Amino acid sequence: KGEWKPKQIDNPSYKGKWIHPEIDNPEYEADDKLYSFADFGVLGFDLWQVKAGTIFDNVLITDDADYAEEFGKDTWGKTVGPEKKMKDAQDEEERKSREEEEKKRKDEDDATKDDEAEDDDADDETAEDAEEDLHEKDEL
Repeated sequence: KGEWKPKQIDNPSYKGKWIHPEIDNPEYEADDKLYSFADFGVLGFDLWQVKAGTIFDNVLITDDADYAEEFGKDTWGKTVGPEKKMKDAQDEEERKSREEEEKKRKDEDDATKDDEAEDDDADDETAEDAEEDLHEKDEL
């Protein structure tokens, strides 16, 4: 049979795909500087990050690539090395604390398993003692 499809009903009034009517606007004027502002009061970022820890500073809005390159060297270029070292040190510290926490948790789990095993052994011994008592009573 294949994939289900709705039944098609003929529409004698169908005139084809709808096209919106275009209405002239005599007040319209093309403005190639529409995006250009003398001063920005506020700048907002709406970002989705895969990995946390991204830092934004020294935001520059310009249409001059050479100026942007120079500004980047004067600001980001001078701080990228020390910031990377600081971030690497923080990551290493977090990794060590995470490893210590995992080791501690593993040791606690192992200790809990050992206690459970000892409890099971004690339960087995109690059951064996009870069986022996029953056998002794049966012999009497």
